[in-house]
Amino acid sequence: MTPYSPPLRDVRFVLEELLEHGSLSLPGFEEIGPELADAVLEEAGRLASEVWAPLNAVGDRQGCRRREDGAVTLPEGFAEAYRAYAEGGWNGIGVSAAHGGQGLPETVASAVQEMLHGANMALGLCPMLTAGAIEALARHGSETLQARYLPPLVEGRWTGTMNLTEPQAGSDLSQVRTLAEPADDASGRYRLRGQKIYITWGEHEAAENILHLVLARTPDAPEGNRGISLFLVPKYLVEEDGSLGARNDVTCTGLEHKLGIHGSPTCSLSFGEQEGAIGYRVGELGRGLNHMFTMMNEARHKVGIQGIGVAERACQQARGYALERVQGRRDGAPCAIAEHLDVRRMLLSMRARTDALRALALTCAAQMDRARHARDESERQAAQARVEVLIPVVKAFSTDQAVEIASLGLQVHGGMGYIEETGAAQLLRDARIAPIYEGTNGIQALDLAGRKLARDGGAALSRLADEVEATAEALAASPELRPLGESLAGGVADLRTAMGLVLSQGADPERGADAVQACATPFLGLAGHVLCAWQLGRSALRAEAALADGTHDADFYRTKLAEAEFGLRQWLPEGRARLAAIEAGLGGLAALKPEHL
Repeated sequence: MTPYSPPLRDVRFVLEELLEHGSLSLPGFEEIGPELADAVLEEAGRLASEVWAPLNAVGDRQGCRRREDGAVTLPEGFAEAYRAYAEGGWNGIGVSAAHGGQGLPETVASAVQEMLHGANMALGLCPMLTAGAIEALARHGSETLQARYLPPLVEGRWTGTMNLTEPQAGSDLSQVRTLAEPADDASGRYRLRGQKIYITWGEHEAAENILHLVLARTPDAPEGNRGISLFLVPKYLVEEDGSLGARNDVTCTGLEHKLGIHGSPTCSLSFGEQEGAIGYRVGELGRGLNHMFTMMNEARHKVGIQGIGVAERACQQARGYALERVQGRRDGAPCAIAEHLDVRRMLLSMRARTDALRALALTCAAQMDRARHARDESERQAAQARVEVLIPVVKAFSTDQAVEIASLGLQVHGGMGYIEETGAAQLLRDARIAPIYEGTNGIQALDLAGRKLARDGGAALSRLADEVEATAEALAASPELRPLGESLAGGVADLRTAMGLVLSQGADPERGADAVQACATPFLGLAGHVLCAWQLGRSALRAEAALADGTHDADFYRTKLAEAEFGLRQWLPEGRARLAAIEAGLGGLAALKPEHL
């Protein structure tokens, strides 16, 4: 099994050469230069590779265990590894200094997240959910809630969860039935009763306390989404002085038995089996879904980052095996399988996709930084519009591709990939959940095609397409890169055509909603391919310039050129084929009743 190595050189390439640290020169980030960013990444890489990564297989083999008292035992080393992360201050690196964090840019925080998830996805889920809880409280919590609960969350002494799903309410949260009744003591507290399922890191003893953010209804709330509010329910009640008090009425009733991420305790939770779980309202009554989506959007971007981390580890695992495994002959002599061109094709496909996905996710993170910190209001608004278009692509496309990349990694191993001892199978099993949670990828596609595109008539995505076209023109101006420019120009032209089709089909008063549903997933796939090809094109331009300048790192830049050649000439055409599916419209999807399928 190949040890995990943090992809520091590739991350630096994106931050320093593609983004040019643009997100680091915003107000509040003036003191953050490449040297400090490098130091942060180096230390995070050391934690990921030396402390977290060795536990990845351990967590997969041992899993979690629920004890008779409802407590959960983590795999060996997990609690200590989490505490090393928290004690190192990593939980607060992307949190505003106003809330006790280090205030580093989202680009740097996202790069750190990728390394942690690449090292150990199951363990990385814990701080990922905590980051979302911090964001939700910082945005919507009262000053009293923030003062009491944010500091230990930011420090990592406490962790956070997101409680949406119930047995009868999966993605349709309008069916949530958990009840929050005002307590009869005039304290402003509520007592919650209900069941939640699929709660990631819902019970554990790695941290002192767990703060559950729970969607629930008050007794007089209307039906549907407008009746849902958001509540903070601590595992242990918190006294006025901040010390921990009695155990709250929250019980882990079971652990889910999952395909992968066995080291992550995914729990069923029962609120209020006795007197009712004490909770505190976060934000306005009836706006729980709106407030929760603050947490969801943070989580969706990080799920995309998570997929990239697993894809990176699959690349490293497959490459290491292919260089060592001797099988077959080349030029009459025994050779490693990496010498065979079909294996090279798989390895290059994995590497090109992973690097393109990373660049796109960090580009989105840079826009998040601008949306939060740019001096000019119009710049902040434009950046936020880009973030809202990019997040469903980053979440869905990255995780779909991560599954394919992990599957290719298993294929490189051949029969040994199907054997658990190599570790290739775990990566595929772990990656498979990411297209499902935090809103399935079908929901992400509907969000992009049915909401984000229609909301502004495609303006935000069109502005991104303008930048893609500019990169295509720059590529075409180079004799060596002209074929790449032509391919990218064709891809972005297809994307513009698809945008027009989706908008026109969606405007049909009778079948518009069905038409958008039919083409949403192909449309997101096309957008993902084109936007990732754009990143590869930008990488090729930078690599060509570096080689012309006589760089000392020529092999690195030649690899970037090879990735761009493969991605733009062989991978992008697969994405462009989705235009035909969009043009087909409803087709056979509406021809049969479900029972006839």
